[in-house]
Amino acid sequence: MARNNSFIKLEGSLDGLTFYRRNGESLVKTTNKVSKNRIMNDPAFKRTRENMQEFAGASASGKAFRDGFAGLAQSMGDTYLSARLSGLMKRINSQGAGDRGERDIDVVTFQDLFRNFEFNRATVFDSKFFAPSALPSINASRDQVTWSIPDFNTDSYIHKPEGATHFRLVLAGSYVSNYGYVSGVKGYEPVDDSVNGRGGFEASAEIALGGMVGAATDLTIDFTALGAIPVSSALFVGVGIVFYQEVNGNFYELAQGNCMKIAVTG
Repeated sequence: MARNNSFIKLEGSLDGLTFYRRNGESLVKTTNKVSKNRIMNDPAFKRTRENMQEFAGASASGKAFRDGFAGLAQSMGDTYLSARLSGLMKRINSQGAGDRGERDIDVVTFQDLFRNFEFNRATVFDSKFFAPSALPSINASRDQVTWSIPDFNTDSYIHKPEGATHFRLVLAGSYVSNYGYVSGVKGYEPVDDSVNGRGGFEASAEIALGGMVGAATDLTIDFTALGAIPVSSALFVGVGIVFYQEVNGNFYELAQGNCMKIAVTG
């Protein structure tokens, strides 16, 4: 590291030198670059390659999780959702069987790690919706999910964002397969791709905020069209709430307050 005393204050890299500022000083250091070819072939980078392979697998399984929730992951999730999911998958991968760089990602065995996973850490589901209800129920063949919420007072059990006049409750599900390393493709593939990354959701009608709902709210997701669910795939079930503002009979989804969490897995 050296100080740049020139009246020209640069930032960035130029001719093997990196110019930057720290604590009000202009500093310069040599740029250290390692070629991709060296990383992929030099024995000294064997551990790096192992980590790269496993992180790629964790990223792929995390993407399958998001894909099953379709647009809900995008509308409900924070900017770090993808990274947080990959981190959870990597945690599962670190417990997997096999050599480093090729360890299994056994989501079925470790599915409980996802319970109470928040899609947006800044907007926690239980802080917005806390009406008494049983957890969603998954049937024995894991192709149908139901959630029943008894009648409740919206003034007492919903923390609404400013401007909200209505809300919808959401039940959603996503299947994710176990992943394994396949030497032929030098990467991770789902153990069974028949339902991996597939899912769906059901939402209530718009419910007015203020006073009692007036009846129980029953939601059901039917996945029977997907066929038999393989034992190598886990089902992740989320519950969520979306807020709206009614204007002249039209409902406009608000950008704030919407949230979802994983309630049960199976």
